[in-house]
Amino acid sequence: MFNTWIVFIEKELEPLNPFPTKELTATTLPPCFDKFKNIRCIIDCTEVFIQRPSSLGAQSWTFSNYKHHNTVKFLIAITPTGGICFVSQAWGGRTSDRYITEHSGFIDRLEAGDLILADKGFTVGDLCAKKNAHLNHPPFLHGGNQFTPSEIHETRKIAKVRIHVERAIGRVKQFHILDSNVPISLKSVITPMFRVCCFLTNFDKPLVT
Repeated sequence: MFNTWIVFIEKELEPLNPFPTKELTATTLPPCFDKFKNIRCIIDCTEVFIQRPSSLGAQSWTFSNYKHHNTVKFLIAITPTGGICFVSQAWGGRTSDRYITEHSGFIDRLEAGDLILADKGFTVGDLCAKKNAHLNHPPFLHGGNQFTPSEIHETRKIAKVRIHVERAIGRVKQFHILDSNVPISLKSVITPMFRVCCFLTNFDKPLVT
């Protein structure tokens, strides 16, 4: 009964949470994004703990070196106002952020001139460029022992607005169904479970105004 209803709710909520048009994003742009006029969305990946699978192959595929636990990983995109506008399928915790971004269908949503904000771990600038979109992330420290003043300024400018995707993910994680290890018995519906939690947060007041 649970499996049937969670899949049904996902299908019902998905049309209510479309990927926004460029025009809508521009007309609802909060003042804190005034230095990122062409922004379309902010992206990040998040992980959900799962019960350790019995299969050694599945254990390897789902083990996250970052979390030191078996997990599934999702790519999330939010609008500048903080609404979740894209949620990928579940991937094993071992999967890289780049691989998920490339194969989740997110890149297909982009249009020429779009600006995407991300953490420095997202080395997907070339993937965005194929759609004539631009990825903006904090600079890497190359060679020297410290950032230049301009790099520090750029890092702070991006971090100030990129934090909103972490706040949006925080809202999702407040649903108690994701509190503990998701049992393997629910592996077939873990994507609908997580996506429903994401879609429901969009009924709350905007994160950014």
